[in-house]
Amino acid sequence: MYRATTQNIEITAEPFYLEEQSEPEDSRYVWGYRITITNHSSYSVQLRDRYWRITDAAGQVDEIKGEGVVGKQPVLEPGEQFEYSSGCPLDTSSGVMVGQYRMERQNGESFLVDIPAFSLDVPGSTRILN
Repeated sequence: MYRATTQNIEITAEPFYLEEQSEPEDSRYVWGYRITITNHSSYSVQLRDRYWRITDAAGQVDEIKGEGVVGKQPVLEPGEQFEYSSGCPLDTSSGVMVGQYRMERQNGESFLVDIPAFSLDVPGSTRILN
């Protein structure tokens, strides 16, 4: 599990390889990942936007920006958690994902929260540092 905390907002990421959706013979590798967002602050926050930087083993970079996550812009009260799962296909057998969420406090103040970098590796393969 990978973990980062920014301004008392904790993000954990847990990637997993989806062998049944992958087709290595066609250079298609698919991972799922589970993200947990925990609000350790004393104020409520809302997740507004996401940004992902995905780098595969060949150095190909894909940047993804958008509103919310999985169609939601959750509000987290102090002490609350929000968890979601999503996926990422790559053309190579390994890669790295890293990103940020833009959060907003009730007073309208926005701030960025780091999503920890996490490795996407086919189980049993040699890890390649990207």
